Amino acid sequence: MKKSQTFWYWLLAIIITISAAYYQRTTGPTYPKRAKIAVNGNEYKLKMIRSLGLDEKSEVKLGITDNSINAKLYYKRYLTNNSYNEIDFVYEERPINSFVMNKLFKMKTEKGFFAQVPQQPPAGKIQYYAEIKDKSGTQTLFKENPVVIRFKGSVPAYILAPHILAMFIAMLLSSLAGAMAVGKHPRYKFYGLLTLILFIIGGMILGPFVQKYAFGEFWTGIPFGWDLTDNKTLIALIGWIMAVWVNRKEDKPIWTVVAAILLLAIFSIPHSMFGSQFNYESGKVVTGFIQLLY
Repeated sequence: MKKSQTFWYWLLAIIITISAAYYQRTTGPTYPKRAKIAVNGNEYKLKMIRSLGLDEKSEVKLGITDNSINAKLYYKRYLTNNSYNEIDFVYEERPINSFVMNKLFKMKTEKGFFAQVPQQPPAGKIQYYAEIKDKSGTQTLFKENPVVIRFKGSVPAYILAPHILAMFIAMLLSSLAGAMAVGKHPRYKFYGLLTLILFIIGGMILGPFVQKYAFGEFWTGIPFGWDLTDNKTLIALIGWIMAVWVNRKEDKPIWTVVAAILLLAIFSIPHSMFGSQFNYESGKVVTGFIQLLY
């Protein structure tokens, strides 16, 4: 097999992996909710926060630099019958203490309106919407479909970093093995085995530790719950175990193709759907559901 042909397999795998990672990042329900708003004749692009670590400031930011406006935040615990609490946004200009932001991006201050919200236990959630008053009147953002913030515990970098790296490389090698299996490249079984090993390390060993630190439970998938992140990891693992097993003595590339497509399909499903959720009545973490419309 010529090196030039192998290069194209790698290039295809890289494109597939990066595209899948980008899609998941931009569609997941814990990534910032984006919106555009016109204030006093100027347009602003807002990023409304939907995930907060317990080691972060418990606040919501409006990225509006016109300090002549008035803004309020309305919030309550997610999926409760509680009444909304009201709090004023306060305009602030804060220094950015980051070498990268200061030197590379030339950003030294952060400007905008900030509102403090009460910190929740791991997997606890609050929903909120905002009200903005400028010279033209009052605008309400997300009142019909409130933004939901999920709180999570701090995950040590020595666990989170290798987890992310192992999962990303496993996804890359899965795509590579699948592409090679389609082209009947002789190395598809080797990369399939590496995929399984890295997937076990990243998804089934490090993954539960990430879950424990973030939400207080090692595993909330089958048979203990319906956490979609845990369950899709389990499904992908079974798919790759079967692919490696049936190819151990014979060449059956179709199994590798199916396993690669399965992993790609289920990991295109956004993280945190049917995710862990704190039950305020029982005081326990259960499997919840964050709707994509949020």
